[in-house]
Amino acid sequence: MSEKERNDLEQTETENNEEQIQQETNEEERQRLEEALEAAKAEAAEYRDKYIRAHADFENAKKRLEREKANAVAYAHESFAKDLLAVIDSFESAIASIEGADEAHSGEVLEKMKEGVRLTYEQLKKVLEKHHITEIACEKEFDPEVHQAIMQVDSDEHESGDIVQVMQKGYKIKDRVLRPAMVSTCK
Repeated sequence: MSEKERNDLEQTETENNEEQIQQETNEEERQRLEEALEAAKAEAAEYRDKYIRAHADFENAKKRLEREKANAVAYAHESFAKDLLAVIDSFESAIASIEGADEAHSGEVLEKMKEGVRLTYEQLKKVLEKHHITEIACEKEFDPEVHQAIMQVDSDEHESGDIVQVMQKGYKIKDRVLRPAMVSTCK
């Protein structure tokens, strides 16, 4: 074999070796990439599962909060209503005592009725105060934020713009006006 043939053979072997090494490297790289792809797919599936669970938890919490909100709105006045039941009981007792009275004891029944109505009125005021419902003060000066002037009258005892008479009491719940006081003012 000649030198040239030997060199060609060596070069061919070298090229074959390089090609084989390249194929082995490509195969290792492909296998490594496939493993990385499988790991990435598994991680993506794990994140997808976590997302689906978190989304379901969020939706369930949202529905639960909506139910709780609806119940809170529906039963917001439950405490107030329970407190008013005692006042209703007092009125029912008063009505029963009126119906059970005879003419011989009418003066005595009337006195008891006056006292019962006064006590029931005080009981009702306490219930309203407990729930932050207060009477609007109607002293001296007219305030358009809480008073409604329904008429003006002449008065020597009052200054112009002062409240002369309260026609209907006004009420507030905390700082909000439920009903303005209806008043007459001095001209």
